Amino acid sequence: MGPMFVRTRLFGALILAALSASATAQTATLSRDDYARAERFVSFNTTPLVDHAVTSVNWLDGTHFWYRDHDASGDHYLRYDTATGQASPLFDQARMATALEKSGVKKVEANKLGITGFETLTDGRLGIERGGKHYICDAKGDDCTAQQDKEPGVVSPDKRSEAFIRDWNLWVRDIASGKETQLTTDGVENYGYATDNAGWKHTDAAILVWSPDSSQIATFQQDQRKTGDMYLVSTNVGHPKLEQWKYPLPGDDNVTMIERVVIHVADKHVVRLQMPADQHRSSLCDDISCGRDGGWDDVKWSGDSKSLAFVSTSRDHKQEWFRLADPQTGNVRTVFDEKVKTYFESGNDMVNWHYLPDTDEAIWFSERDGWGQLYLYSLKTGKLEHAITQGEGNVTQVLRVDPATRTIWFRGVGKEKGVDPYYQQFYKIGFDGKHATLLTPEAADHTISLSDDGRFFVDAYSTPTTPTITVLRDAQDGHTLHQVAKADISRLTAAGWQAPQPFTVKARDGKTDLYGLMFKPTHFDPSKKYPIVDYIYPGPQTGSVGSRSFSAGHGDHQALAELGFIVVAIDGMGTPWRSKAFHDAYFERIEDNTLPDQVAGLKELGKRYAWIDMDRVGIWGHSGGGNATVGAMFHYPDFFKVGIAESGNQDNRNYEDDWAEKWQGLLKKNPDGSSNYDKQANQSFAANLKGHLMLAHGTMDDNVPPSETLLVVDALIKANKDFDLVMIPNAHHGYGAASTYMMRRRWDYFVRYLMGAQPPKEYLLKAP
Repeated sequence: MGPMFVRTRLFGALILAALSASATAQTATLSRDDYARAERFVSFNTTPLVDHAVTSVNWLDGTHFWYRDHDASGDHYLRYDTATGQASPLFDQARMATALEKSGVKKVEANKLGITGFETLTDGRLGIERGGKHYICDAKGDDCTAQQDKEPGVVSPDKRSEAFIRDWNLWVRDIASGKETQLTTDGVENYGYATDNAGWKHTDAAILVWSPDSSQIATFQQDQRKTGDMYLVSTNVGHPKLEQWKYPLPGDDNVTMIERVVIHVADKHVVRLQMPADQHRSSLCDDISCGRDGGWDDVKWSGDSKSLAFVSTSRDHKQEWFRLADPQTGNVRTVFDEKVKTYFESGNDMVNWHYLPDTDEAIWFSERDGWGQLYLYSLKTGKLEHAITQGEGNVTQVLRVDPATRTIWFRGVGKEKGVDPYYQQFYKIGFDGKHATLLTPEAADHTISLSDDGRFFVDAYSTPTTPTITVLRDAQDGHTLHQVAKADISRLTAAGWQAPQPFTVKARDGKTDLYGLMFKPTHFDPSKKYPIVDYIYPGPQTGSVGSRSFSAGHGDHQALAELGFIVVAIDGMGTPWRSKAFHDAYFERIEDNTLPDQVAGLKELGKRYAWIDMDRVGIWGHSGGGNATVGAMFHYPDFFKVGIAESGNQDNRNYEDDWAEKWQGLLKKNPDGSSNYDKQANQSFAANLKGHLMLAHGTMDDNVPPSETLLVVDALIKANKDFDLVMIPNAHHGYGAASTYMMRRRWDYFVRYLMGAQPPKEYLLKAP
């Protein structure tokens, strides 16, 4: 009995030791120092460590531009002369700081002015934009005056007037005298002129296009009187504030419509275009205005202000009509149309059609051959003359059209063999499709700023692993004239930063290449096993990776990796920039959310790298990524163990009509009560949850209403499922001041439930 007793005791000791080791592993603790080290790699800490990264410039005229440079001593505002290749101070920054303080701004540092806009006015004074406010300064920058808050206006081409909305009507203000004139009088609540409301986005800005001679305004009277309402209630002591506005939903019988008009400014005469009301739609995005700086992209005047071209879009985005209007009579002629099986888009990144009235032609963008191409149409016959671009790859942005030389300058992707298909490059081509010229030969992502006269362009090029080089080039052949700046990342690398790792994996079909970025800890040890976190944004209007230009931070991807994770982002099928078929991959099946590709890609990475622990896979995303995260946890419950879903549009029947009806189609109800939207409703699959899920939403989110997340909460409660919920009072779609709190909660959640460790209690992340 003695030896057996010894063996039994030894076996028991081994079991206890194994259990003790397992318990120790599960209760490993990350320290505040671990979090502090990770915090150093959040983008708001890494971006300032990159010196001389000039990624955009602002042209003052055909030969000069201004830009903000940055180095260890702070920001420098410079004026560049293309003739000499020399930069000089744009203004005296110390004097400007003093002048801004005298105007009422507190604690302005000369090396941190925060100026985002600059112009020289016709009288020689300076116009400055800072912190969302406008200042007028004298020519030397000694004295600045803050302009009183007024309704946001659209400045006329002659810079003498600006048009704005007041009480649902359109007004103009004389910029010199401040005199205001009311142009329309019949605008009433929810039936106003130039009003900006797409449901998910609503502002006080005016949507309109001035004629080149500043005598007329093309706009609309927007009818949303029968459109359904959205409601949000503030969190505060005392009576809450109710926010109420028009927010159309998929399947609504009554949605917002526009009645197109031209307003003659001098006599206040309103000409209504002779056509039925149009859908509140764009040929590209899910708002009537897609431009980053406002405007109305699908309306273009002739140079002589005598005619107007515009494109109308069907409610389901499947048909476009190119039309011409007479601004004097309101007569409208439909010149041609295009109808597609899935959805039409007029570009990959901007509305790319152009009106050529002098030759009765139009440049039209279409994906009819499977790629984003340009075509030349006759406006006399409405017939296609010929294709301008051909072959693989997409035109993404038409930046200049010169009718005199019949030349087009455009950005494009996927046109060069052996180059990452997401790298944007710059080309020119003739209207006849001949003399196609690559103007930016470097295999990199190129950001372009063309001079006003089209003779030069500034090219800022980089990759995810190589910092930005900014050069001035000749727009005819692309040869480099001067180097403007070269980014220096020595301070960044001294802080321990490392570049992400680009990778490719195969899609769900086992054939198509998918592109992604991987972030590893700087203390990476290939002998260890790391949990992996998949950051997801499923599109269909963009992807998970984002820009392919150099970035020092990529949000908090590297910071999260630093805690002991592998973090990846993969652009799955159904996202843009590739072929039309690639983009259409899950049309009318938005519950797909690229998830089959995410799973396939992650499994391939797991086989490729032994240091990835495929038993510990997490996922997170915001907005559409929040939707995809919940879908991942419900549809792949054995694969994804932890998910964090922020502000997700969990059932698109409760999201704005334009976005949902473009990607999922018009809502169709069947006799049995089911519909084509049933499978995309995440709450219907809540009973499948097995892992740890955290839901988060801002209570005043006027883009994706918080009820979207509460639909899932309700279903999880009814299914008797455990989950975590963070509701951020009074936060909108972005979390504002609470963003760092939510970031810390994400880190804690993945550390606790995916890594199996203990995070430091209530670590305080601090944004600068």
